[in-house]
Amino acid sequence: MTEIIRVQNAPGAAETIGAIIATSFHEQEISAWMIPPDDDRRRVMPPFFSMITESALIHGEVHATADMSAVAVWFHKGAEPLPEIPDRDARVEAFAGPHAERIGQMGEEMDKRHPHDPHHYLAFLAVLPGHQGRKTGTRLLEEYHRGLDEAGIPAYLEASSTRSRRLYLRHGYQDLGDPMFMPGGPPMFPMWRPPNPCPEC
Repeated sequence: MTEIIRVQNAPGAAETIGAIIATSFHEQEISAWMIPPDDDRRRVMPPFFSMITESALIHGEVHATADMSAVAVWFHKGAEPLPEIPDRDARVEAFAGPHAERIGQMGEEMDKRHPHDPHHYLAFLAVLPGHQGRKTGTRLLEEYHRGLDEAGIPAYLEASSTRSRRLYLRHGYQDLGDPMFMPGGPPMFPMWRPPNPCPEC
């Protein structure tokens, strides 16, 4: 069983993690809504996810299996808003071109629903094709949740499919209001996990 490591903020780390997420998420409905052409999606998604991972390495933490088959990208959200990604709009426009509008639209909708209470935010949980179904995502969740439970910290995420929603329900998350819909796109499910003071109870 491969060990779980914390990814260090070293040169190239964000790009490596971004590529893993892009490959894992390529076939998701929300990804296809955001960037419909397949070739464009393969080009745009790696720098998009790398940009967000770059911020998480500063304002949160990134965990991965040692074989880099699965990653979890977390942000530490306190009472104040997270700092903006420097030059975010210009960077997205540069690598996404005409797809920048939908990327921005999705970000705005997600920001509207994001809770203000302090919590840790799971931005991405990604498992490479060929490694899915081996409970590596579950291991990443369980290990991180142990620390959250010990510290009494809640967690928040947006499940991008009904399948991932079922996974998160099994790990203590609850629906936080109604699903959110992008225009003509699939639902996303805001979910909240209160800390469990007695995980073995």
